[in-house]
Amino acid sequence: MPRKIFDRELASLITQMTDMGNTVNQRIEDTIAALRTMDLEKAAEVANGDNEIDRLEHNIEKMCMNLIAMQQPIATDLRVIAACLKILTDIEREADQCADICDILTIGELNTNSLAITHVVQMLEAAHDMFRRAMDVFLSRDVEAAQAVCESDDIVDGMFSKIILEVCGIITQNPQNVMREVDLLFISKYIERMGDHATNIAEWVIYMETGMHPDLNTKES
Repeated sequence: MPRKIFDRELASLITQMTDMGNTVNQRIEDTIAALRTMDLEKAAEVANGDNEIDRLEHNIEKMCMNLIAMQQPIATDLRVIAACLKILTDIEREADQCADICDILTIGELNTNSLAITHVVQMLEAAHDMFRRAMDVFLSRDVEAAQAVCESDDIVDGMFSKIILEVCGIITQNPQNVMREVDLLFISKYIERMGDHATNIAEWVIYMETGMHPDLNTKES
């Protein structure tokens, strides 16, 4: 009977984390829409919507702590819960980056005709795809698919490097608009971090399944 209770509570944990992931996924979609159309009202909604995400994070953290304290899991079960706590942080930070991007949209004066903005949107779409796939492998525990998510970070990093060069070129030609272009650099950096968080999620999925974290190079039995 205790094992059945534990399995039920662990399944509930996975469900709640998936629900939070879906909520954050919608935030990313809203951020893409706001950036593409310069919808300041939508941007403000995302920028001011952190309370819901923080509440979800707090509830899930509490669930993880209760599972550890009450069920005293060992080996694989403990590894899963520990990985969930790590993944939870990265999901929450994806939402933070969206809020940061939208905050810039609401107070900045971006050039809506800039080709660089189109490239920034494309970069955000690539990071969004990484996050969706990372949450998919969180459910499927597909190690090969998780590794593919990690490899996709090179694409986002490459886009980031190109945007930096592009924006620096714009600043050189139009130094009077330097602050407007700097906002694009900040947004691009936030998106680059979103790719990193998606990579972290995928890496912790690999750890859940294999006991091996790609960055730590350590294996647990």
